[in-house]
Amino acid sequence: MSHAVIFDCEFLTAEGAPSRFWCGPRDPDPVVAQIGLARLELGDEFAIAETLRLHVIPRDRHGKRVALDPLFTRLTGITEDVLDSDGLPLADALAQVAAFAGDARLWSWGKDEFNMLAISCYIDGIAPPIPATRFANACDLLLAAGMPYDDLICTRSNTLADYYKVDHPPLRGHDALDDALGVAFTLQQLLRNGALTPAAFA
Repeated sequence: MSHAVIFDCEFLTAEGAPSRFWCGPRDPDPVVAQIGLARLELGDEFAIAETLRLHVIPRDRHGKRVALDPLFTRLTGITEDVLDSDGLPLADALAQVAAFAGDARLWSWGKDEFNMLAISCYIDGIAPPIPATRFANACDLLLAAGMPYDDLICTRSNTLADYYKVDHPPLRGHDALDDALGVAFTLQQLLRNGALTPAAFA
């Protein structure tokens, strides 16, 4: 395996929705609105070779575009104007994800594939183009590198690099690409210092 893909996604939310598990009468379905991907080479200097940020037009189960809640925009910086100019239908965005990944495994901090594929494709009425077997949890990589479990379960993708004191360019929390890069930069450092080996990604 020559490279791994680290990804993250931002999905719809509203004030109080997480505490209600998105089950309130006015809570949006937690469908994906942004996807970020970073290709991490597993040889040479473990370079981050390429990145991709995609915006997805969120639609409800009746095909109607969902208006963004102010909380979501505040967290992510994604506005209706961004979606108007850059937003893609879900199927088109996922086709780009599949092309970017090639035959590589896709790793997220947790299980972002649920919101990116399982929920979003179900709501959109399309078949998921990438099987569940292609995805893996990057938390397992950190456990393999020696991160204490108690620290791991209270660390988020946007705080992981700071936990490891990784020197990296400025990153914005709750931006899918920047959160993916925070994980990728951390894995890169662990690979370079030998705490993690490419075999762990197999």
